[in-house]
Amino acid sequence: MAPDGAHGGHEGDEHLLAALLDGMEAGLCAFDRHGVITHWNSEAVRILGWTAQDAIGRHGFAGWAARTADARETEERLLGAMDGPGRQVHEFALVTKDGRRVLVRTQSAAVQGADGQPSGVYCAFSEVHAQIDLERSIALSEVLFTDASWGVVLIDADLRPAVVNAHAARLLRTGRDSLLGRPLGDLLAQGVEELENVLQHVLSEGAPPATTDLWVTVRGDETGGRYCWRSGFVRLGSPLGEEPVPLGVGWLFLDITRQKALEKDGAQVRFRYQQLHRADRAAAECESALEAATLQLDFALAGFADHALVDITDDAGRLIRIAATPAGEPGPADATEDNSIPVGYDVAHPVLQALERIGTVRASFGALTADEPATGERIDEWAAARRWPSGTVHGLATVLRSRGRTVGALTFLRGSGRRLFDRADAAYAEDVAARVAMALDLAGLTGDR
Repeated sequence: MAPDGAHGGHEGDEHLLAALLDGMEAGLCAFDRHGVITHWNSEAVRILGWTAQDAIGRHGFAGWAARTADARETEERLLGAMDGPGRQVHEFALVTKDGRRVLVRTQSAAVQGADGQPSGVYCAFSEVHAQIDLERSIALSEVLFTDASWGVVLIDADLRPAVVNAHAARLLRTGRDSLLGRPLGDLLAQGVEELENVLQHVLSEGAPPATTDLWVTVRGDETGGRYCWRSGFVRLGSPLGEEPVPLGVGWLFLDITRQKALEKDGAQVRFRYQQLHRADRAAAECESALEAATLQLDFALAGFADHALVDITDDAGRLIRIAATPAGEPGPADATEDNSIPVGYDVAHPVLQALERIGTVRASFGALTADEPATGERIDEWAAARRWPSGTVHGLATVLRSRGRTVGALTFLRGSGRRLFDRADAAYAEDVAARVAMALDLAGLTGDR
């Protein structure tokens, strides 16, 4: 007789084994080498409806869990696993206790006895649609992390990347492995606060109902450009816990910087030409042409520049200032009709270059260095040398032409809070200049007066 402790340990092992079998997420049955069912777990009961009392002790599935026409082939395939190597996968149509047919996918393998010979077969099975759902989920995950055309990053509860796909690594300008476990601040120079706020919200409240557009600057990007990433977020929770605990956040994002730039450019063009249209209608009601010209400037300055200067040529070809915005705070252009003193531009001035080229010339102070104490003074010196208001950083000079003749020059100026003038700005300035030149020429305020 075995000692009490050994007997108790044996019973404990049997209880543990029973608990493990019943806790499986797949149906499980076992056959002895003659095809008699010896085990039947609770998941098998859920799938087929037959209880352990109904199943254990029966020979095969014939007459109860399978149609008679299918039972023989099913039994041969299952018991055939005793003579084959490893696991075998099959699909069978079984019958539930209420008479429905269920397609199941099985994995069967031989059970070795103490003598090393097969003593039976175990068979784990699940409904095919559940297995297919699992396989589809796994396949989707693999595709997202290999061939997806958008970035996918799994971020853990500590807000650090845990898994990164190839596209996300390219957008973040680094390798996939080097991203793992690093703080987001090491990856993004700007936009990290907004991203972390969204991630914390998703962890605590769930995913937002719509996508979010995040503007970021990537530390590994040598150009230092800002990018707009359209981002979607999903909270990841464990399906195994009684109460789902957030495991992290899935962040899916797509670079839409070019699309945003096109939208911005389109909105800017619409606004500017609405301004031109409004200016034309308002100028038509002006009593004097000089008033109409300055009104054109006032409409053009909105959202475009801080200051504007208008110079016309006299009989000797010299430039005379006839209108300008205030030198201090930005304001409407003031006319100076009685002025006859030429503007003292030096030879290399952008205005004179524009007149010589009969086109548009842009000029900028250059890169600003924030840690340089004399930067403000240097800017003022640069502006004063060109006879522009203090604080001017960017200038654009274009020629005033009417009836095939040069009648003067128009200059737009921007301070340090604005970007430099680009080609689109030059095209807009030329449209404004054409209207100003026509008003001045037709009024006889040029050399023909």
